[in-house]
Amino acid sequence: MNDVITKEHVFNHTIDKVWSAITKADEISTWFLAADFKAEKGYQYTFKSKDDHCEPILGEVLEATPYTLVYTWVVEGTEAITKVTWNLEPFKDGTRLNLEHSGIANYKGETAVTMFENFNGGWDNCFNLLSNYLQELVHAG
Repeated sequence: MNDVITKEHVFNHTIDKVWSAITKADEISTWFLAADFKAEKGYQYTFKSKDDHCEPILGEVLEATPYTLVYTWVVEGTEAITKVTWNLEPFKDGTRLNLEHSGIANYKGETAVTMFENFNGGWDNCFNLLSNYLQELVHAG
């Protein structure tokens, strides 16, 4: 069983705009999930689905340095702790975003396989939502 999901996407937006979109609660809440979030080490955050299609996500920010964000990811009602890492770097006229979601084998048995598949598809959707949000932000300004 694969334990790590990795995703990469290049955005035609500045690194600061992408960083803001993944670290500010009001922006995260616009394109992803309702967020009680601060990009501060030690902050205990919560992400909640707006339409109750998934359990809340809880965790703690482990690192929040310029252009690297790391936090634990715990689906409420489970005991498995996984970790999400976002790394941003300037790339040509935009930003390369690398995401890693690790520790999925912390789920027991077949649940790990199911969660891997769910998270993998979920992160693809997340990148699409983020891309659409950034495009709308640029055109709105």
